[in-house]
Amino acid sequence: MKLRTVAAVILLVLLADQALKIWVKTSMFYHEERMVLGTWFRLYFIENEGMAYGWKFGGEWGKILLTLFRLAAVLFGTWYLKRIVEQKYHSGFIFCAALIYAGALGNLIDSLFYGMLFTGSEIGGPLATMFPEKGYAGFLHGHVVDMLYFPLVDNQVMPSWLPFIGGKPFTFFQPIFNIADASISVGIFTILLLQKRFFRPQPAAAHPTTVETNTSISDESQVS
Repeated sequence: MKLRTVAAVILLVLLADQALKIWVKTSMFYHEERMVLGTWFRLYFIENEGMAYGWKFGGEWGKILLTLFRLAAVLFGTWYLKRIVEQKYHSGFIFCAALIYAGALGNLIDSLFYGMLFTGSEIGGPLATMFPEKGYAGFLHGHVVDMLYFPLVDNQVMPSWLPFIGGKPFTFFQPIFNIADASISVGIFTILLLQKRFFRPQPAAAHPTTVETNTSISDESQVS
């Protein structure tokens, strides 16, 4: 796979990720929910101060450390992608690495700049605006915009005979995420599933063999 193909994959993921985030941020109230396909595919606007799928740690210092970690990962990923392309790794592995890189870069953009680029989002409004005189936070303190919600089984009551969870409401697949998160997850899971194919040892090159003989070779025998 060539570098321009890798760049195209990364650009497509970034454009899709950022376009949806900007639309949600400027078109939906915080915690607003919109149905897309029935009840199992929804847009639900939240903002995430931590890692993928809403995981958090460490308060404000944790937020800064996480943003710096993302930045370091993207810088390393830039070097690593160039290296595996030059060394002609399996195209499938390079594609998955590009997905992971694009997802990390997409969420890094939110963390670095969204606090300065947007006003804050509130439950019930007003809608956030872009390029304000003063944003809702400073550099490194932006929140990652999440919106993709797939509650395949929503608020069902568990059978009473089940221990600990019997009679309690249950929703299958509660995480709310974004395209960048999905890109990272698809890249990682595909590498885990197909690692034997991606890292299959290359067959050793055939070497010419030398045959030993006791027959003497003279100039006369070569001419005859």
